[in-house]
Amino acid sequence: MAHKKGQGSVRNGRDSVSKRLGVKRYGGELVSAGSILIRQRGTKFIAGKNVGTGRDWTLFALVDGKVAFDKDSRRVNILAEAASAVS
Repeated sequence: MAHKKGQGSVRNGRDSVSKRLGVKRYGGELVSAGSILIRQRGTKFIAGKNVGTGRDWTLFALVDGKVAFDKDSRRVNILAEAASAVS
């Protein structure tokens, strides 16, 4: 005779891996072209000047420069640095 009660299946115990979304570069930071600025789902933030949008809504820098937010911190721009400052 078994001495253990039957162990029914449980419905919880599964969890997805976190996606590491959010702001990666903040206002005033210097970034290089191609740097990821924000990882997001949907358009919580929108791309401004010198910022591109990836197919998963990731925002990235198109030029070297400084990150700047406007439109109630919802639009991200890159203020291009002068060529002499970079060299």
